[in-house]
Amino acid sequence: MLTVNLKKIAVSVVLLVALSFVALYFWGKYQLETVVASDDDIASFVEHTAVTPDYVAGSREPCIDQNPNKNAYFGALHIHTAVSGDAAGLGTTTSPADAYEFARGQSLEMRLRHDAADKSVPVMALDRPLDFAAVTDHAWGSAEPYICLNPGAKGYESTVCRVFRRDITLPIDDPVIKSIFGMMPMMVFKARSKRICGDGAIDCLEATAEVWEQTQQAAEAAYDRSSDCRFTTFVGYEYSLNQEGSNLHRNVIFANGTVPPSPLTAAEAKTPELLWSWLERNCNDAGVGCDALTIPHNSNWSSGRMFFPYTLSGYSREEQKRLAILRNKMEPLAEIIQVKGDSECRNGLSRVFGQPDEYCDFEKLRLPEAEVEDCMDSFGSGGMLQRGCVSRWSFVRYGLIEGLREEKQLGVNSLKLGIVAATDNHNGLGGAVSESNWLGSAGTNFDPRNRLREPFEIPTMARADATRFNPGGITGVWAEKNNREALFGAMQRRETFGTSGPRISPRFFGGWHYDSKICDSPGLLTEAYANGVPMGGDLPEPVSKDETPAFLVTATMDSGGDATPLQKIQIIKGWTDDDGNMQQKVIDVAGDASSTATVDTLTCERSGGGHASLCGVWRDDEFDAGQSAVYYSRVMEVPTCRWTTHDCNRFSEAERPNICSSLSVPETIQERAWTSPIWYSAPGASEQAGSGRKTGAGQ
Repeated sequence: MLTVNLKKIAVSVVLLVALSFVALYFWGKYQLETVVASDDDIASFVEHTAVTPDYVAGSREPCIDQNPNKNAYFGALHIHTAVSGDAAGLGTTTSPADAYEFARGQSLEMRLRHDAADKSVPVMALDRPLDFAAVTDHAWGSAEPYICLNPGAKGYESTVCRVFRRDITLPIDDPVIKSIFGMMPMMVFKARSKRICGDGAIDCLEATAEVWEQTQQAAEAAYDRSSDCRFTTFVGYEYSLNQEGSNLHRNVIFANGTVPPSPLTAAEAKTPELLWSWLERNCNDAGVGCDALTIPHNSNWSSGRMFFPYTLSGYSREEQKRLAILRNKMEPLAEIIQVKGDSECRNGLSRVFGQPDEYCDFEKLRLPEAEVEDCMDSFGSGGMLQRGCVSRWSFVRYGLIEGLREEKQLGVNSLKLGIVAATDNHNGLGGAVSESNWLGSAGTNFDPRNRLREPFEIPTMARADATRFNPGGITGVWAEKNNREALFGAMQRRETFGTSGPRISPRFFGGWHYDSKICDSPGLLTEAYANGVPMGGDLPEPVSKDETPAFLVTATMDSGGDATPLQKIQIIKGWTDDDGNMQQKVIDVAGDASSTATVDTLTCERSGGGHASLCGVWRDDEFDAGQSAVYYSRVMEVPTCRWTTHDCNRFSEAERPNICSSLSVPETIQERAWTSPIWYSAPGASEQAGSGRKTGAGQ
């Protein structure tokens, strides 16, 4: 009898456990249910011509400082604050207004949302203010934290929001993984959360528009409209598109305060082409004074999708050309480095010929020496998870060369990209690029032990290695003055450059009549502009078939108090051969071929040589007038300590994290700057000279 009862009890327990799991499954499925907005509802929010809000001033004072030969202005075009769902999920409390104040030189207390009131927290400040900035929060993912953190919002009491706020604590001990899972409800959906966004996602569409208005107001309030012209802001946002785990993100930058009433997000537009068409329709071609451009970033995470050519797509030739023209018009720039790694180049990729470039190993998330599958003549998936194949079309240099091949076939170069750089940190700290004082890219990294922890697996995601991240870079713009009109115009004509952090000032000109004596000329810049084109420009056709182009390069080291000298300037030339292969050549033009300077990694003190400024002229004696080519310059500093070395040195020998002894973590770094390219198009290669873009209207 007892045996029978025990069997009944056991069966009952098994059934109860099974029913509990079933109930938990359906409860979880209910909580994580997603919803997709209808086309009509999306159109009711985003299909509106750009407008100028009442709070946008209609005029500004002329700038006192105006230089016809242009000044170098430094800024940040990729900043995330607590408006972004991932940043808010990691505890960031910095607002867009805070981010602009930080960029202007104000100190900022880095208190996270979950910090105790009496906790001592870091205080950050730039050693010098920036000249310009754009807060570019994720438009997709901005509505959810807004709802979850505002009592009274319809979805505020949802279980998903309670997990996000940590009202419900996940049974996870690791603080980093707990923070990451806290943001997951905002980031993993292919559509929006029904519990947060409501039926039809209407609540999130409305919240996105409200947050967008607050972002615009912050940019307007921080813009210096006085004649001092000390600080310029741009309205912007990030279009955060992922395809099969591959990154296709873009930052959208508007020329002035005339912008669409609500942004188009990747939740509603599943291809970059839809974004460009929407901007063209509602902004650039709307005739209301609106102008915008897009900037792709982290092509290194794109599995080859970022710069995959239209000529290899399944589109008809007519459609390929239409899309190439659209991209050429809307996307004049590319971000070459940020916290998630360098996207310039990588050695060993298929169909890329020429000598290996030792400086292509710089700040790679996937180790340069790692054996990785090559995507060959296709693209892959999983790049954001550090998985899958690696493609030449994931890197800016090879995108530039691919554009030459596409131009030859379509008559238009859709990959005619100038160069910028950014931080992309999620603390609101635009321009915080110091190797010696870096807090990491998000709130979980404020503790140096988290920055220096061993690589670990994030369940359902990827292998995380914080030491592979870096402080990111900064954008430089050559413009006559520091206001929206001048800076945006320079971005459109690609007279821009990017640096890995230091405020190096590089110049790059191409022409047919430069010689080495120009470096000694007191009128160097006037002559350079008069006799050639600056970075971002197109070489005209040679007058005779025997002419060869000459390139003038100059650079000045950062003017900061503890700045690092320069080592050398290089020019990188790219072209395609008759078989469609990519060819590259790296030429040392000025400075020292190899560095004589050294750095003591125990003290980070430098010794040895270096240059405060450099200038040189290189003539391309292998030039073929029948072969299109692209050229850009790269300026190298002498070696200094990497951020990981600075962090490791702050620990005693007994307390130093194990990762400090890892051979995979570089001890030193050579900071650098990259200029936008100069293009040469062989006769008949292009049907449109230049980009044909207008200069942005200023407000």
